[in-house]
Amino acid sequence: MSSKVWLITGTSSGFGRSLISSVLAKGDRVIATSRSLEPIQNLNGTSPNLRLLQLDVTAGEAVLRGRLKEAVDVWGRIDVLVNNAGSCYLGILEEGGSALVRKQYEVNVFGLLDVTSACLPYMRAQNEGTVVMMGSRSAWTAETIGLGAYGSSKAAVHALAETLTVELAQFNIRVLLVEPSAFRTRMVRTANNYNMQNPIPAYDGTREENMRAYDGRDGKQSGDPDKAMDAVVDVVRGEGRATGKPWPGYLLLGKEADRDVRAKCKIMTEHLDEWCEIVKGVDFDE
Repeated sequence: MSSKVWLITGTSSGFGRSLISSVLAKGDRVIATSRSLEPIQNLNGTSPNLRLLQLDVTAGEAVLRGRLKEAVDVWGRIDVLVNNAGSCYLGILEEGGSALVRKQYEVNVFGLLDVTSACLPYMRAQNEGTVVMMGSRSAWTAETIGLGAYGSSKAAVHALAETLTVELAQFNIRVLLVEPSAFRTRMVRTANNYNMQNPIPAYDGTREENMRAYDGRDGKQSGDPDKAMDAVVDVVRGEGRATGKPWPGYLLLGKEADRDVRAKCKIMTEHLDEWCEIVKGVDFDE
C-alpha cells in the first residue's frame, strides 16, 4: 500500500499522541495538530514523516480553511482526516444549563464539523479519502449523572457521521465512527472539567458523589489507548486484524463499549416488543 497522509487534530496527549506513533510505525506520514504548538513541540524533528501545525478547531470556518490549505501544501494531499480534538465537561444539567452544553458543543461538534468541511473539498478533488470521527461509548450511555453535555455531544457526532457516510459515498470518501469506552487518556479530571457554576443546594450530595466517582476512575480505566489506535490504523489501512473484512463504518473499542452497546440494544428491542401495539398503532389506516 502506498504511503498515506494523515491529518490528526488534538495530538497533545491521549488518543492523538498514541495515533501519531501508530501511523508512523506503518510508514505513513502525519500532520499533527494542536490548539497550541507548545505541547507537541517535543515531537518536532523526531521523524521525516511528521509535520506539526497549529490548529484550533474552534477558530471558525475562514481560519480553518487557511489552516487546511497549509496542511495540504505540506505533501500535496490529505488521505485521512482524524477528528480527534475534543473536550469533556461534566456537570449537573440544571446547574450548567445551556451554557455548559454550548461550551461542550463548540469543540466536540461545531469544531469537528468545521474542520471536516474545510478538508472535504480536497478529498473530493482527489476522488478519495477517509474521515475518522472520534465519538464515544457515552453516546449510548447518556443516562449517567454529570454526563449530559458530553454524552449528547457525542450522540451528535454519531448522527453526523452516519449522515456524512451517505452524503460522501458518491465521492469515494469513507467515514469511520470510532466509539471508545473508558481509556487511560486522563481526559476526565473533575478539578478542571466539572461545572461549579450556579450550584443548587438540592444537588450538593449528588454532585459531590459524582465527582468522587469520576476521580476514582482516573488512571484505572481498562482501555489501552495505544492498542486502540493500532486498531484504528489497521481498519483504515485494511491490514492486520482488519485484513479481508468489509469497511465497518462503526468501530467500538473496549470491553465496556461492547457490554454497554449490547445492553442498550437489548433495552430498545424489549421496549419495542412491550409497546409494539402503541408504537405501530398510530399510522393511518390502510
